Amino acid sequence: MTHYNVGKIVNTHGIRGELKIVSSTDFPESRFRKGSVLDLFKDENSTQPLRTLTIKSAKKQKNVYLIQFEGFNNINDVEQFKGMVLKISEANLDEDELEEGQYYYHEIIGLKVVDETGQLIGTISDILALGPNDVWTVKREKQSDLLLPVIKQVVKDVDLEKGQVTVELMEGLD
Repeated sequence: MTHYNVGKIVNTHGIRGELKIVSSTDFPESRFRKGSVLDLFKDENSTQPLRTLTIKSAKKQKNVYLIQFEGFNNINDVEQFKGMVLKISEANLDEDELEEGQYYYHEIIGLKVVDETGQLIGTISDILALGPNDVWTVKREKQSDLLLPVIKQVVKDVDLEKGQVTVELMEGLD
């Protein structure tokens, strides 16, 4: 099963089993709310969860979230979790979070990019979050990578079923 990073446990907080978590998700309000189910991993590269945890309480404090998990009511119970990573399983993703025309990174990376005539340009290999709009990195054969701004004038259609994105290359993008 596929998992996606949502945060890193950086420290404990108090003596009642709360943990300080630095968020790495676009949806912290839903990922870190009471009742959310997250999987605990040793580190970002681990593929097997150590355990599944359910959030008992959560609150934002400055740039971290203070989270307490069900069944862990003492600092001694959670000390071992410091430095570990929290991920959400694909099965627990809520498609309702996304508005029309929004996609998870994992849905976009790997899509083929074609121009309006159907000519293959390359494959999306990375997404850069650069302020007002994302920029997709498109790997091209025998050419340097193409940086494609994700704006209406360029991205004409995203078809997840076909596995492709149709774009109109504005002057200067090629």
